Parts: sequence; C-alpha cells; structure tokens
Amino acid sequence: MASITKEIEKEFLPFIRMYKDGSIERLMGTPYVPPSPQDQETGVSSKDITISPDPSISARLYLPKLNQTHHQKLPILVYFHGGGFCIESAFSFDHQRFLNSLVSQAQVIAVSVEYRMAPEHFLPIAYEDCWASLQWVASHIDNKCVNKEPWLIDHGDFNRVFLGGDSAGANIVHNIAMRAGVESLHGGVKVLGAFLTHPYFWGSKPIRSESREVHEKLLPYLVWNFVYPTAPGGLDNPMIDPIYAAGAPSLSGLGCSRVLVTVSEKDELLDRGVSYYEELIKSKWEGEAELVQVEGEDHAFHVLHFDTQNAKNLIKRLASFLLK
Repeated sequence: MASITKEIEKEFLPFIRMYKDGSIERLMGTPYVPPSPQDQETGVSSKDITISPDPSISARLYLPKLNQTHHQKLPILVYFHGGGFCIESAFSFDHQRFLNSLVSQAQVIAVSVEYRMAPEHFLPIAYEDCWASLQWVASHIDNKCVNKEPWLIDHGDFNRVFLGGDSAGANIVHNIAMRAGVESLHGGVKVLGAFLTHPYFWGSKPIRSESREVHEKLLPYLVWNFVYPTAPGGLDNPMIDPIYAAGAPSLSGLGCSRVLVTVSEKDELLDRGVSYYEELIKSKWEGEAELVQVEGEDHAFHVLHFDTQNAKNLIKRLASFLLK
C-alpha cells in the first residue's frame, strides 16, 4: 500500500509540527505513563481525576504512604509542569518520577495540573486553567466543592497550601501567586509558600550576561511569541517579564509568605531567575525568600536527569522547603 504523507502547515522546532489536516505532532517530551496504586520505590499512590469537564481540566494526584492515622493531615502542593506551555504533561514519565520522589520526601499531597496547552489553546488559557484548579483545591476546605476528592477532604491541611513548578510551570506559579494576592481563594484559603524552579521569564531586551547579538533568535524569545501571539506588549508583558516590563505590578503583591527560587549555572534563564529573587527582596513584600543556585547544571536537570546526585540534592532541598 502506498503511504500517505501528510502536508505540513507550520513547524515550531524543536517542539511542534502542525499539519494541514489540523493534526498536531509534539516532537519532544517523555511518554505518558499511568498512575500507580503504590509506587514500588517510594510507596506513593497516584491517580488521575477530573477537575472540570468543561473546560477540560484534569490532574494527577499523589498521596504519600501514611505513617499515622487514616485521617493524617498533610500539606497540599499544587504543581504545574514545565514544557514551554506547549509540550510535556502532568501524566509524563519524567514528572511522575520527580513527583513520586518529592511527595515521598516532603510528605505532601500533590495535585499536578494538566492544563491546556498551545497551539490548541494559546495563552492565557493555561493561566486560567491553573487558577481554576487552585480554586477547586481550595473549595475542599468546607466540603462544598464540585467533583469532591476524598484524598483532599481526608488528608489536606488547608493552612499549608503550596504552589510549585518548573520552567513554564514556575512562570505559572508566579502569575497564580500574584493573582492570589489580589483575588480571594474559596473559603479564605491562603497560599503559604511557592517554589519556582528554573522559572521561565524573559523580555524584549537582554539583561546582564544575556547575548545582545542573538537575543531575538533564542528559544525563550520565540516560545513566548508562539504560545501567546496576542500577548499585550509581546515580550514586554508582565506575565513573562515581571521585573522590567512597563507597568508590571510590584512583587510586593505576591500572594504568599515564603518563596524559594532555584536556578542553574548553565541555564540561559539564569539571570532572569536571579533578578526575580533580587527584585522580590527589594520590594516591600513581607515574606521570606531564598535563592538556590546549582553549579554545572542546565535547565530542568532535576526532572530531565533525575538519577544524578545534583538532581537528588535539589529535590531534597525542595522537600525541606515544603517541610519547614
């Protein structure tokens, strides 16, 4: 039989290929894996749930092996995966492996959100999905939620709610925390802390050690224009450039009381992460901020190179932040 070759309409390499028949091929990312009733290495249980059928928002939930009573209360981590807003998944192998380890060490319930992505759904859809997911989690505080989740009702400590994410997910963490600073969560729930691992921030102009010659050709520049083509101001938008964009709200409005920012020496996003931490310290934000810089490593190494010692060290550091 003759093979049928689909016609390519557009490519965004190395991530996405779009065809004229409307289909989309993702060229990067690890395979999807099913949840596990009990992970063999960590004892963590996971399952997939629906947060909202319309719009379609789902999540993978993680529960550590319980050491005490059946109704042991645990901190809640709402997690947003990375992948440039266009690849990867809450159901991917690398994030499953990472969260099994983190949940086991930190003894938290994790809600890893499967938000909608570009190009099927351009930004700001992902931000809206993640805010809706956080509100859904908060709604369990008084048991008035839709699609009730027993793990959250039985084991969730709503005085210890955290946000976390890597790369684009860390960008989402910032934007959701800023929104939490001006909008109330259901039942008066407050976000206690947030960690931003290798946060995806960028801007129209290079800063510090960033290249002046090829700035507009680098992936952080290109990705934002691809995933949010209608962004007001383009790269000069506070959602991607919370420090230097004109009219960016002060970080003093960040809606949590503890923040951990982690960066890597070889990551091209390094300067943006450091600048974010420094600006947070200089602002009138009244919380406690920490910066961790890992030498010799690149972007998202703790997820992509999970078995290395540096990855294990960073995951342990994230766990200690959640345990504190």
